[in-house]
Amino acid sequence: MKVLLVNGSPHKEGCTYTALREVAGTLNAEGIETEIFQIGAKPLSGCIACSKCLETGRCVFPDRVNEFLESAADFDGFIFGSPVHYASAAGAMTCFMDRAFYAGFGSGNQAFYLKPAAVVVSTRRSGTTATFDQLNKYLTMTEMPVISSWYWNMVHGNTPEEVQADSEGMQIMRTLGRNMAWFLKCKEAGIKAGIPFPVREKRVSTNFIR
Repeated sequence: MKVLLVNGSPHKEGCTYTALREVAGTLNAEGIETEIFQIGAKPLSGCIACSKCLETGRCVFPDRVNEFLESAADFDGFIFGSPVHYASAAGAMTCFMDRAFYAGFGSGNQAFYLKPAAVVVSTRRSGTTATFDQLNKYLTMTEMPVISSWYWNMVHGNTPEEVQADSEGMQIMRTLGRNMAWFLKCKEAGIKAGIPFPVREKRVSTNFIR
């Protein structure tokens, strides 16, 4: 079993990375493989609503989003991490999530369907809950079981060293890792026991104005 942790910060080994590494270390201790995917500091275009990805499962822009989509199917779970910028996710992370999750519909959503996921946010001081809510919405509209900890998945600090000193935040990350590992093992046991996935209805899409 493998979990992909997405670092949505422009800093490769900053505060968000420090939080994700704590989760990854716990997952590794539970026998789960991990990989950290860094979206990087290069510009990422926002979604232009061309809908080409609904046909191909890939975005028309050849960048890190497609690299993620090409490997996503190989992973059993996901952790999406972002710093807080103006009480919301980092701009590049928002562009990344918009495009990656929209393109997921183009491949029948198999890259994400019923795979457990969680969101981790990192901040100096505030804006965490707004960012946490924003990013969780991608998971809940994609039929991904959301893994929780004993508190909202957030860490505080302006440097990696300050994040490491956030003992409560670090414990929340470790608890998240153990909960993710437990869910993955339960899912695997259910599949081995022959429990089928839920019946999927054909999607119904309506507009508020007729």
